Amino acid sequence: MKREKMILTTLKPASKMPFVILVLALVLAAESSAQSLALPGCRDTCGNLTHIPFPFGIGTNCFLAPQYEIDCQQTHGISTPVLKNLSVEVLDISLPVSSYSPLSPGLIKVSQPIFYSHPNCTTNKQNNPPVDLVHNNGAFFYSRHRNYFVAKGCDSLALMVSAKAVVGCNCSSKSESSRCFNGTTCCFTSIPNQFTRYSVKFETPSGKATPTVDAECSYAFLVEEAWWFNTDFHSLLPSAVPVVLEWGISSDDWELLRIRNHTGSSGSCFWDLSPVTISCSCNEGYGGNYYLPEGCQDVDECKEDPHINCRGKCVNRPGSYNCIDYKIITVIGVSTGIGAVVLPFLSWGLYRHIKRRRVAKLKQKFFKRNGGLLLQQHLSSIEDSHVEKGKLFTSTEIYMATDHFNENRILGRGGQGTVYKGMLLDGTIIAVKKSKSIDVGQVEQFVNEVVILSQINHRNVVKLRGFCLESEVPLLVYEFVPNGTLYHYLHDANEEFPISWEIRLRIANEVAGALSYLHFAAAIPVYHRDIKSSNILLDEKYQAKVADFGASKSISIDQTHLTTMVRGTIGYLDPEYYQTSQFTDKSDVYSFGVVLVELLTGEKPISQLRAEEGRNLASYFVISMEENHLFDVLDKEVLDHGEKEEIITVSNLAKRCLNPNGRYRPTMKEVAMELEQVQSLRNPTVLWQNEEENDRIRTGSIHASGATPMLMRLGAEVELTLMEEDQSLLSPR
Repeated sequence: MKREKMILTTLKPASKMPFVILVLALVLAAESSAQSLALPGCRDTCGNLTHIPFPFGIGTNCFLAPQYEIDCQQTHGISTPVLKNLSVEVLDISLPVSSYSPLSPGLIKVSQPIFYSHPNCTTNKQNNPPVDLVHNNGAFFYSRHRNYFVAKGCDSLALMVSAKAVVGCNCSSKSESSRCFNGTTCCFTSIPNQFTRYSVKFETPSGKATPTVDAECSYAFLVEEAWWFNTDFHSLLPSAVPVVLEWGISSDDWELLRIRNHTGSSGSCFWDLSPVTISCSCNEGYGGNYYLPEGCQDVDECKEDPHINCRGKCVNRPGSYNCIDYKIITVIGVSTGIGAVVLPFLSWGLYRHIKRRRVAKLKQKFFKRNGGLLLQQHLSSIEDSHVEKGKLFTSTEIYMATDHFNENRILGRGGQGTVYKGMLLDGTIIAVKKSKSIDVGQVEQFVNEVVILSQINHRNVVKLRGFCLESEVPLLVYEFVPNGTLYHYLHDANEEFPISWEIRLRIANEVAGALSYLHFAAAIPVYHRDIKSSNILLDEKYQAKVADFGASKSISIDQTHLTTMVRGTIGYLDPEYYQTSQFTDKSDVYSFGVVLVELLTGEKPISQLRAEEGRNLASYFVISMEENHLFDVLDKEVLDHGEKEEIITVSNLAKRCLNPNGRYRPTMKEVAMELEQVQSLRNPTVLWQNEEENDRIRTGSIHASGATPMLMRLGAEVELTLMEEDQSLLSPR
């Protein structure tokens, strides 16, 4: 636009020029104003392809790498653009587009053949194989969101087989869609995410071999979604259909581009780790092609947008614009004499002031809303200078690490939020916890978890690496623990790796040691309040890490902790806490006892598969011990590899932890000591029993004391009442 204006100004005095020359000059000016997306001096058109953006290009030194070379082939005077490495016709190419959601990748539309069930179905000589994208350095893959797999044929099943998945269409009279050629019936389905190779196979619905040449013709093809829904299907089936590929550049090529030193906020790059590709685009307020040597250029919104909503004078700024009130312009106009000297400084100062105020307000808004002031106050009160208080990450770092919170990165979902796997630029693997919503309760839990984890330094407690306050919801950044949860290994029927008795005993010892540390060794005692097998993570050596401190509380010495709302998980909740609303260290002991029983039995805390009186695992286990049926409820792995004396010792310890009266439960320190002794000596230990328990065992009157009926009654009350209470606070996370 600026260049066009300059040319028109030059032509202004030449009013005596012939009219034709004037029109020609205007046309040339308009054409020159359009910014080419190709490298300078390189062709950017071939046939119907009217723009070929770099890193793609035609001719020597006009493309970034061999996989982006376009060959403009000539056949009978017709130009056809072909992606040389793939030998496929190119229909369109687009650059990545920046947005508030994850960056829209670059797209390239190519032509691909249709596949038939047998050769007699088509006049073509044979079915051409699908385009194989594997050997292109990860630059291309089939787009999941812009393609469909379509099939036609009665009593036949068309399968698209890839390295990741098998998807198929079974076309029959009950097909999902009647959109097909010549009024026939066909169906379509979505495809797997980010794959580079596939083949098409035809079968009958019963799984028999590929239909014979005498069978009805069937066909299948991968096709662009937009083309499929917007094409007139009264015509004959074409020989080829459009397919959309997503493209990016490799990390090596990105390093070459980075040497150009793009500075400021003109452009952004986003990493995709599966496969490893990088997409770059111009930020809002900038235009052009990021990949070119000149990079992204500022857009003059005041000139480009004639309908811009600006009350006053529109002033262009790098990446944006400002509206200056006409009153200010009038004052400046009156002071033209002084303004010749003052105006440049005044304008620059005004711009700096507006920009600083805008940035400051935005930061302050997110910081306050995400509990920054409260978190800052709590962290500053931590006197221990050796405590690592965590890094304050920027939202850009977190978005790049998690691929803008891609659903493929989800490690787990819970009541408080979702956990994503990510990778920082230095290669560090992290786990990012993203809260579900923004409210006072969630922010307080976020601040609470940061403060607690900032004061904890234990090898069996998940490590907090930092947090982020710049996003819409608070974010916590943890160390990544690769082997999932203990719950997964104990209760997943598809899990092929059974946890041995030795590993179970070690996990119990590690969790008990971590809880003992929280209760007795931390600067301020910490009650976890949500101990369960799904909150116990396993690292690469299957060592336990206690996680999820969102419901935890720091307790002052001799403080009685009362709560107006019961929080916990059904099956792990201390019945005494539910009745009294008083949470103590013995409440964590009860929850740990349930985890200990899970390790012994392999059973879930609450199960509808057990009889009604045994649906609560704690009640079921205690009753089985009292009726001398302990070895009938133990897991096969425990029975096959555990010593009988060890099993009895650990079972008695679990039973004591599950005592309905918290007064008679051991402390976590005592639990940790006994488990450590069992693990180290691998022989029976002398169990501590309080006098009440000893009397009951000697007299055989455990039922007479009312302990078991009370446990069963309280367990039933907890289960029944919690179903009527606020389930959002008590459901497993």
